[in-house]
Amino acid sequence: MVHPSDKASAPRVGIVSLGCPKALVDSERIITKLRAEGYDIAPTYENADVVLVNTCGFLDSAKAESLDAIGEAMAENGRVIVTGCLGVEEDRIRAQYPNVLAVTGPHQYEAVIEEIHKAAPPLHDPFLDLVPPEGLRLTPRHYAYLKISEGCNNRCSFCIIPRLRGRLASRPAAHVLTEAEHLAAAGVKELLVISQDTSAYGLDLKYAASEWRGAPVSARFQDLVQALGTLGVWVRLHYVYPYPHVDQVMALMAEGLVLPYLDIPFQHASPSILKAMRRPAHQEKTLDRIRSWRSQVPDLAIRSTFIVGFPGETEEDFQILLDWLEEARLNRAGCFIYENVGGAQANDLPDHIAEDVKADRYRRFMEKQQEISAELLSEKVGKKINVIIDEVDEEGAIGRSEWDAPEIDGNVFLNGETDVQPGDIVTVNIEHADEYDLWGQRADG
Repeated sequence: MVHPSDKASAPRVGIVSLGCPKALVDSERIITKLRAEGYDIAPTYENADVVLVNTCGFLDSAKAESLDAIGEAMAENGRVIVTGCLGVEEDRIRAQYPNVLAVTGPHQYEAVIEEIHKAAPPLHDPFLDLVPPEGLRLTPRHYAYLKISEGCNNRCSFCIIPRLRGRLASRPAAHVLTEAEHLAAAGVKELLVISQDTSAYGLDLKYAASEWRGAPVSARFQDLVQALGTLGVWVRLHYVYPYPHVDQVMALMAEGLVLPYLDIPFQHASPSILKAMRRPAHQEKTLDRIRSWRSQVPDLAIRSTFIVGFPGETEEDFQILLDWLEEARLNRAGCFIYENVGGAQANDLPDHIAEDVKADRYRRFMEKQQEISAELLSEKVGKKINVIIDEVDEEGAIGRSEWDAPEIDGNVFLNGETDVQPGDIVTVNIEHADEYDLWGQRADG
């Protein structure tokens, strides 16, 4: 049975401590930490939001007693975290009680506290806490980056991120959504979803569900994005590899739940170069998928990054990339000149490209993309679009459209418009465009 806590009161944790005095000390340390965070210790199962069972695993009889205690807590409460010496036998515990929330081993205080935070998040106390619930940020007040996972399972030959940051480690959906709620409550108007491989989110968790707003939300990319879309703020998706399930997000964009914007690191278009790069999801039908996406979301903006001068890149490979750009008509595209990275496998590939050839290909790439960008932005002239304001001074305001991320994409300039504040979302009549930016006047003033 689930006993949700009253949101106005402190979360309550019940603790069952078994075994030797060393285990008792462990329980005392956990209680001390919880009380410092504002938790109450529940004297009964029925009053607890979650129950922690600190087990003993020294003798068979002690193990049996611990398993019985877990069973009693499951029967009386249903939300149980197991820790202590028997925790090293997680398979045995889960074989008998598969629905326990988490299992940790002895002395794993931080892991225990983390699992309790997941099951019953601590309340924020504005009189005692030194940090606001949304955390401290270096971005302006009206937008924030929301990291949903760390690490990466891909093994691209030019990259050492997996070595630096490890394998994919996704955050539970409830953790991400709770942070997003706090950010929205603090005045954030735009959430920029980021990770190393955003569309792989939840794979390492086997898409396990966690409870948010009284209902389970699975750790799946599309489910997380749909939930974020209910917060009433702009949601922008970055670093999305084009795995097949990304197609499902188009419906959310069509409904207006998330911004019509995808940041997809394509890196190249030549099949032979993509193979040498060991890129995931480098399907030959990428152009067909882009056309399909735009048929569902006509105003979809796609931004990407590319590498020119990769080892073995021939003039034919580069021309394939330019032709692909012409057909794909990406709204925004950045380009990097290949260079060796210490420890990357691509360093050992044959046929490295001369620096002057790399520079020439970079120039040609940027010229091609500038032409495409200018043509696409010119289509906005005469239209009304939504703009989020980033800066205001005595000369006017600078903002961004739904199709532009901060720092990396273009701006919308509102010369002479001073009656707005950063974070305002206004309607703008677009009057002029160049290769990167738009100019206009406020239409809803």
